[in-house]
Amino acid sequence: MSTTSPWPLTSPVHASETLRLIWPQWQGAGAATAGALVPEVPPAVAHRGYVAGARALAAILPEHPGPTELVPVPLDNASESSGGIESRAAILNSLAAALRAINAHPQARRILTLGGDCSVSVAPFAALAQRYDGDIAVVWVDSHPDVDTPETGYDGYHAMAVSALLGKGPDDVVRRLPAIFDPSRVALAGLHDWVEDAYANIGRWALATFAPNELRSSSTPLLDWFRSTGASKLAIHFDVDTIDCNEMTLGLGAVPGGLRSAEVRRLVADLAGVGDVVGLTVAEFIPRNLLQLGTVLAGMPLIGS
Repeated sequence: MSTTSPWPLTSPVHASETLRLIWPQWQGAGAATAGALVPEVPPAVAHRGYVAGARALAAILPEHPGPTELVPVPLDNASESSGGIESRAAILNSLAAALRAINAHPQARRILTLGGDCSVSVAPFAALAQRYDGDIAVVWVDSHPDVDTPETGYDGYHAMAVSALLGKGPDDVVRRLPAIFDPSRVALAGLHDWVEDAYANIGRWALATFAPNELRSSSTPLLDWFRSTGASKLAIHFDVDTIDCNEMTLGLGAVPGGLRSAEVRRLVADLAGVGDVVGLTVAEFIPRNLLQLGTVLAGMPLIGS
């Protein structure tokens, strides 16, 4: 790996034992929500924007000398909601494919996941929990809590990712997971945007939460929480919408008041200083200009042939 990268996502020491999982899942975001939040392109293009985001992430990162898996995700139109989850069958198939890809590399002790919607953390984090026999905690860096369930108002599965990892998500997802997490081992960092019916689950499940203002000047509150878990390993989920949209808009929605990019970098670096980071996910990147360019190119001679 190049040592000139400003934020090397995989240490050269660990490259051979790190699985790079590219998972362009897009069905987890509700179609109507995606269309409304990215109005500059047609709704179907907006909904599939995570595919372009995952591929773009893979293109800009340093070349990876270790194993890499691309989880196949069809581009067929999303299906209607079933049992409180939009595109349920596609999501279950994608979860199964991701777990097969991970299980093909039993020697991989670390997993870097490039998504895709937020739910792409579910399979790798559950696999790491099994591989480390529970000696692992999760820091979920996100503007949103992702603690919805099929019973709450939003049927986008990407908002149920934390619930699934806690064993409190959809039954047909949870029973496929190799392991789940105790709520005491999961913290939500950067949280400041939510829907009330889902937010109640945070208190019900006693999850630790840290708002952006609690972490702006120091990572200490979160580091103290991690030390209190007793875990030695750490998995970090980074939803790019955590970055304050007044600095840059990277995610599906423009969410003001989040952490600044320098604060996120410091937070992750500080966490890596106190725990062994064995999992990292970068999720929810929507490359708006790239999607707009695609609409310009659509239908031109030789395009798509």
